[in-house]
Amino acid sequence: MRIYVILYIISKPSLFQNPHILVCMVLIQIEYKQVFFWALYIFKVYFYMKKTSTKDKIKIREKFLRIENLEDLSQLLNECNELIYRNSNYTINKKSLDYFIHPKTSKNRYKSFTVNKKSGGTRTIHAPVKRLKYILKSVNFLLQCISNSHPAANGFVNEKSVVTNAKKHVGKRYVYNIDLKDFFYSFDRNRVKMGLMYNLGLGKKNENLAFKIASLCTHPFEIDGEVKTVLPQGSPTSPTLTNILCKKLDRRLNGLANRFGATYTRYADDITFSSDHNIYQKPKNEQLNNNGCFDNFIAELSRIIKVEELQINPKKTRLQKNGYHQSVTGLSVNEKVNVHPRYIQQLKMWLYYWERYGYEKAEQIFRRDYKADKGHVKKADAKLMHVLDGKLEFLKMVKGAEGMTYKKLNARFSKLVSKSSPINKTLSVWEKEGIEKAMAFYQNETKVDKKTRYDKKNHELIISL
Repeated sequence: MRIYVILYIISKPSLFQNPHILVCMVLIQIEYKQVFFWALYIFKVYFYMKKTSTKDKIKIREKFLRIENLEDLSQLLNECNELIYRNSNYTINKKSLDYFIHPKTSKNRYKSFTVNKKSGGTRTIHAPVKRLKYILKSVNFLLQCISNSHPAANGFVNEKSVVTNAKKHVGKRYVYNIDLKDFFYSFDRNRVKMGLMYNLGLGKKNENLAFKIASLCTHPFEIDGEVKTVLPQGSPTSPTLTNILCKKLDRRLNGLANRFGATYTRYADDITFSSDHNIYQKPKNEQLNNNGCFDNFIAELSRIIKVEELQINPKKTRLQKNGYHQSVTGLSVNEKVNVHPRYIQQLKMWLYYWERYGYEKAEQIFRRDYKADKGHVKKADAKLMHVLDGKLEFLKMVKGAEGMTYKKLNARFSKLVSKSSPINKTLSVWEKEGIEKAMAFYQNETKVDKKTRYDKKNHELIISL
């Protein structure tokens, strides 16, 4: 009944003008996060964030082929913003583009930090500043509208994921994984410019514009003692641009796989081949044949990677045989796509701690274990409830909403969230005695005093603490 009340309120925009309803919605937002955000998501999608249609994408593609300067580009990016946000207040203009295009005038357009890798070592992330990030998100949307990645590419592609990447390799006798070294740094500004000119249709006549877009999407970094202007790892546009620039690589490697009776997929810099026969013998004094290719799979693979000006990371190359654990992009593929057994064990363990000791004690244990186990993540102070929620969503993506393991664990989680939340008592008072007493009851229970208002223009709840 409570969920229907929430959905009813959200389905009636006029009710948002009622301050009592607003306070109730804030209470729900604070304590009943899952239901509120699920319902609010439906509201936003229905009224403001309609899915970009094929017709919209065709229009964007046609306009992109007609742009000639930064003024045209800024207008097109603003049209993209309308499709992304529907009611954006921020306008991208030529002046902003001009400023961020030149790294000398905007030296601090990226913030760099390092995170620990799970496999050891560190990874440097370059995050764009807020204004540039907003522009790059629009550029990324534009790039996704005007380009198509190769079918073998699964990373950062709409309706594809680590699951679709792994499914292609289920039940194979041999699974061969390679990793491309310094992947994003392998694509410099000139390479991006050429891709925009010849892969996306800007052509020679718009070389200057292609250079400016490439300058917007790249940045000078010191790499191995040398300054190079390359794609930043952490920019919204970098993954999409690599998919565009790797289309020829994907085509060649897919052809190689077909030639040797194997299956090929790529998830960003993670490349996987699988087959039922062993084609992965190391080459011995191989010679090019009459077609300029090697007859050995590994030798030909290495040749193609080198021709495409990329490098294989030998430390992350491995051959996995059936009878042993086989994984692709972190998922098991021996018999079906599945998470590692340890993933489920960890979920069960943390849920048990919450059930047995209560939330506060469980979170203390969780933080200790999580920090030790996940030192490679940026937010080592993550909350137990949020991590469990995210892990369950990932499990749902892998196993499906009807998977019994997911359903059982999610039911336990939902029960714990419900028990720990004073909103249940508040809503009970509301149902029986009305919203005024419910508000008073909630304030007494939580000792929270919040002022709220509804921003009609932006359709947002403003909360003042």
